[in-house]
Amino acid sequence: MSQLEKYLSQTDNGPEWTIPEYFNIANECVKQHAIGDHAENIALIVEDDQLGTKELSYKELDQQSGKIVTVLNQLDIQVGDRVLIRLPNSTDYPESFFGCLKHGAIAVPTSTLLATSEVAYLAKDSGAKILIAAKSMWTELQSILNESTNLTAVLLAGDGEMPSTNTDSKVRLLDLTKLVQNAEATNEINQSKADDPAYLVYTSGTTGFTKGVLHAHRSLIGRLPASQYWFDFKSGDRIMHSGKFNWTYVLGSALMDPLFHGHTVIVHEGKNDASTWPKLIKKHECSIFIGVPTIYRQIIQKTDFSAEDVPSLRHCMSAGEHLSDEMLAAWRDRFEQDVFEAIGMSEFSYYISQRIDKPIRPGAAGFPQPGHNVQLLAGDGTPAVNGEEGMIAIPESDPGLFLNYWQLPEETQTAKHDGYFFTGDYARMDEEGYIWFLGRKDDIINTFGYRVSPHEIERVLKTHPAIADCVALGEELGKDKVLVSACVILHPGSQLSEQELLEFGNHNLAKYKAPKIVHFYDDFPRTKNGKVLRKQMIAQLQEKRSQS
Repeated sequence: MSQLEKYLSQTDNGPEWTIPEYFNIANECVKQHAIGDHAENIALIVEDDQLGTKELSYKELDQQSGKIVTVLNQLDIQVGDRVLIRLPNSTDYPESFFGCLKHGAIAVPTSTLLATSEVAYLAKDSGAKILIAAKSMWTELQSILNESTNLTAVLLAGDGEMPSTNTDSKVRLLDLTKLVQNAEATNEINQSKADDPAYLVYTSGTTGFTKGVLHAHRSLIGRLPASQYWFDFKSGDRIMHSGKFNWTYVLGSALMDPLFHGHTVIVHEGKNDASTWPKLIKKHECSIFIGVPTIYRQIIQKTDFSAEDVPSLRHCMSAGEHLSDEMLAAWRDRFEQDVFEAIGMSEFSYYISQRIDKPIRPGAAGFPQPGHNVQLLAGDGTPAVNGEEGMIAIPESDPGLFLNYWQLPEETQTAKHDGYFFTGDYARMDEEGYIWFLGRKDDIINTFGYRVSPHEIERVLKTHPAIADCVALGEELGKDKVLVSACVILHPGSQLSEQELLEFGNHNLAKYKAPKIVHFYDDFPRTKNGKVLRKQMIAQLQEKRSQS
């Protein structure tokens, strides 16, 4: 019996999930593999361009995460307390993440690309008691000690000396590496119920502030259809992922999902180029490669690697944005492999994907994964007929669905009602069951695999004293190349150069959110009610670019 069959059965009324009363992600991903004949199997390999290669067996991951539990207990962290994790790809990351889940604390992964002000906002919003960060990145983050948060301690991980402490701060600065070295590993795992909170991720919001998405331990069960129909896991798989653990896409597909099935994951940290990934696939005899379209495009355009260079590779996967038909054809020609795409979201991970048992149809997103009773609903709430647009809706009974938006009950109620979660994404289904994804009817920018809210960018740029108003757009420069552009109106008499604005954005926003292009305006095209006509602005910019 497969893991999926253990929890999912097909009935005359459709898929039916059987969810156990008690379920803990760390127990399933770590503990169960750390006992018996497979304990010495490698769970994780980190290739760091500065520190070299480091491995963790399942037994070691179990022990180290057990020591994190001890440390959290020493710091009086209670079940349900939030722990903010801001670490690079390293062995510290899974140790900390699974340690939190073993303890019963709620892990809050966050990107190392975020500016200090953004991290401070997440700390405040989540109410985190602990921040786990890297010693190597503390210099850029240390001003968080001056912020008003609920943090009681910052735990710094990694090699090297501890930085000098700020004696005026009430937040303790502690060496996590030494704490773990001196701690005894506990075998205790919190008896979490399947519906208990496990981790809190943040996603782009429509208010200008990122919002928390709270997931339960049962979310791991909800991703099982992807393991069978998107990953196509086989015994002994070794998975190379090009992303960072903090991203929801990677947290699932490069950490929880592979480890749930006892596989080995390989990740990279540090400077890289297009040749990095084929070289690592070959070095570690990886069978599965997971990336975003940008990575696939760079490998094709900037290297001469081919199938002969990566003989172990048998399965390729992509998500984050659509892989162009031309790039899929080029990859097939060079590597003799399909690239299986999936669609997901912070609230529900990946739930629509191309499948190994169905031919890839260029432009189509694939199929709802068996087990996910995905519905396309017309405006009146009835199922959309084939060929017509409908909003993607997910039954609230699906175990992969998030619990709620953190401290946003009204927004949760708006999205989850009448037995469904209404995603806000639109699609249509053809006669053969293929889903053609249309996207959101809002203005989220898809840039190099990241979904970025323009409102977050605008909120930050408007804090510049010279800016009276601004609009952030996704500007398409070519096939599969969308950059964030800032359209700016200055205060009368103010001066601001393009370079100054770009530097301001880079300093105050994560690098992937920061504008790469600047346009100055006297005024924006607007409706009679004053609403900015974003689509018209994009069309005008595209026309201007085509004429230049």
